[in-house]
Parts: sequence; C-alpha cells; structure tokens
Amino acid sequence: MNALHISIYGQVQAVGFRDWIKGKADNRKLSGWVRNASDGSVEVFLQGKEELINELLAICWEGPVAAEVEDVLTQDSNYDETVSSFEIH
Repeated sequence: MNALHISIYGQVQAVGFRDWIKGKADNRKLSGWVRNASDGSVEVFLQGKEELINELLAICWEGPVAAEVEDVLTQDSNYDETVSSFEIH
C-alpha cells in the first residue's frame, strides 16, 4: 500500500472541496483525511493502491464546480496502519 500527502492551492476553501474529496476517496476505497490548512490550502492524506491514489490525484486539479485550483503539490508519505477510513477534519 502507498501513501501520499497532497496540498491543493487556489480558491479551495468554502467551496465544498473537503466533501468532494471525501466522496472521491470513498468511491476508490482509499483511507486518509482531508482538512483546511491555515494558509488557505486544502491538505489531503491518502493511502491505498497506487493506481487509485493516482486517479484521485489527477482529478484534484478539477475540484468541485466552485473551486479554482492553482497548484497541487505532493509528497510521499508513510503508510499509517491506524487510519482505516477517510475522514474530514
């Protein structure tokens, strides 16, 4: 299993981005979390099968209808066995 930390920048808060990400992660049976960051970005931690993480990463550039994504940065992360579902923080 793989893990990835994603930071999404632009008009991504107060547009339903966290709920949108949760739905996409749940559909792919990925675990992790999503939260608003203090700098106005949205942070995502994903873990699961590499191809499913890559699918979700690709659509992060789209976001929900009201979002305007300017940048998506990634960093490899360590798999966390204590995380078994996808949560909104």
